[in-house]
Amino acid sequence: MTEVLYGYAGSILQVDLSDNSISIEKPDEATYRQYLGGTGIGAKYLYEGLPQKTEWNDPQNVLVFATGPLGGTTLPGSGNFSVVTKGALTNGATSSQANGFFGAYMKFSGFDAIIVKGASSKWVYLYMHDGVAELIDATHLLGKDTWEIEDAIKQDQGLTEHQASVFGVGPAGENMVRFACIVGDRGHVMAHNGAGAVMGSKKLKAIVATRGKKPVPVRDKKAISTINKEVIKEARVVSNCYEWGTSQIYGAHMRLGMLAIKNLTTASFPEYTNFMGQNYRPTLEMKWTPCWACQAHHCHIVKVLDGPYAGYVGEEPEYEGFASWGSMINQTDVGAAIMLSNTVDRLGMDTNEAGWLVAMLMECYEKGIIDKTQTGGIDLTWGNAEAVKELLHMIARREGFGDVLAEGVMRAAKTIGGEAPNIGVYLKKGHTPRSIDHRSHWAEMFDTATASTGTLETGAFKLADSSPQKVSEVTGDIKWARFFKDSLGICVQATGTYFTQVQGNDASLNRLIDLLTAVTGWDYTLDEVRQMGLRTANLMRLFDLKQGLGSDLEYPSPRYSSAPSGELAEKGSIIDSWEPMLINYYKQMGWDTDGVPLPETLDELGLGYLVKDIAAIKQQ
Repeated sequence: MTEVLYGYAGSILQVDLSDNSISIEKPDEATYRQYLGGTGIGAKYLYEGLPQKTEWNDPQNVLVFATGPLGGTTLPGSGNFSVVTKGALTNGATSSQANGFFGAYMKFSGFDAIIVKGASSKWVYLYMHDGVAELIDATHLLGKDTWEIEDAIKQDQGLTEHQASVFGVGPAGENMVRFACIVGDRGHVMAHNGAGAVMGSKKLKAIVATRGKKPVPVRDKKAISTINKEVIKEARVVSNCYEWGTSQIYGAHMRLGMLAIKNLTTASFPEYTNFMGQNYRPTLEMKWTPCWACQAHHCHIVKVLDGPYAGYVGEEPEYEGFASWGSMINQTDVGAAIMLSNTVDRLGMDTNEAGWLVAMLMECYEKGIIDKTQTGGIDLTWGNAEAVKELLHMIARREGFGDVLAEGVMRAAKTIGGEAPNIGVYLKKGHTPRSIDHRSHWAEMFDTATASTGTLETGAFKLADSSPQKVSEVTGDIKWARFFKDSLGICVQATGTYFTQVQGNDASLNRLIDLLTAVTGWDYTLDEVRQMGLRTANLMRLFDLKQGLGSDLEYPSPRYSSAPSGELAEKGSIIDSWEPMLINYYKQMGWDTDGVPLPETLDELGLGYLVKDIAAIKQQ
């Protein structure tokens, strides 16, 4: 190892909640270079730390919080970090990212990652400061929502707002709602596949990183400054989100037939313009709340100034929050959508799964599949915001019918029975897509179904040729790029690198590689980046296969795969081409026809030592 490990704190915190033990691991430079950080390092510790077919709520499950080599630097959005664990919805791997300050503050506290194992006998929170970590009693925090725990912990420790970053679980995590998430810094969310339920199963209420004094060592400050200016300039040019936030996506998705409307039963939602930033921002009182080192006008605390929710204060929703609590449930008031988006965040539930769940229930209610005897008297007519608010609280506390709904869309639909499984929008692994109508955008539907993380793995990409053959081919061809980005500890929105080009070697990606080299001094190549991303993808794939998630589950539900509505109806359904798409995708990834990585593929990625696991997978 070099005398200075540039880009890293050089320590990983190991926490075993079963005996309240804390230790520090010092990985060697080769490990950091091979897995980088974030999702990459998380995949390594998850795969190595969990026995075959362990349940998500078993104390043996591993919960990893990790930033990467760019985290905590002067680069925009470098407060980013990943959570990697075995998720509650799919019972397979998950990887989710959040921004804010935690990734930077964790590094300033002396740690690149936290590996949490075991389960505590009582509720605790983890407190990190200047190379020291301790577990503190959290019983006084029970029942508090994700904003309230921030206030309480900072008051306990005598810290001001930006002296610490707090990420934790609300009532939904405490009650192990399967789509509970981890929320911090006033609305930044690790949303997908129930990471908050895993955290709740361990009786870990929160993790806290103070703004420590340990700087992140970088190799070439001058090069970083130069490239950083190019990154910011590019981000301003390629993404309207830099100025207007992700609300810009609302109008674009409506034009492309990708706006999810009324549980995918119609293409008509003329009020979509209500939810575009240019139209609603002038009606709000707004306070800019940027993430660490970020200049984008993306995040705001807002106050509703008129309408039935005048006076309500919360975080400006992302596109998915506005879609879930606007078009998906046929609700047209921006103030109501802000209220519902913040309600679900503060309770600690994924807005995507919650939105699809409520939309399914409203359609079931309309069709008489469920009624008030099941909902506890709640009137689930389309667009009823107050009813939705009441229902969300019921779900978070698993009260009455909420206990059924807390299992997520797929499992709730099966319990409700009748036509509900055909009405619900979900994947057969057990999770829902993001709050988008993918029926006219097959690439993201296919990616969501085949992903090993409970959400998209390629990010957004556009194809001139969107034939089933091309979609499956390109999905395999660019799989590595997003895994690389999610291992750096940097925000893909702030750096303008969310949209991946077909070949994955666009200028913005090359700038990230240049930044990695400038920070670490490693002279990373595009080929090495590709190997790193594919190594992570194959680790995640092998993990899911070991846990029993095979190719038979890589299919969308009937509603999700139905033909699009409106003008795009002639495009038809993708499902008739699905099996050939799977086989072609597996081929692109170097897997066999059952989706199992071939020995030569693992050898090429430096994972040859895992070839022995293939036999055990095939014997299941």
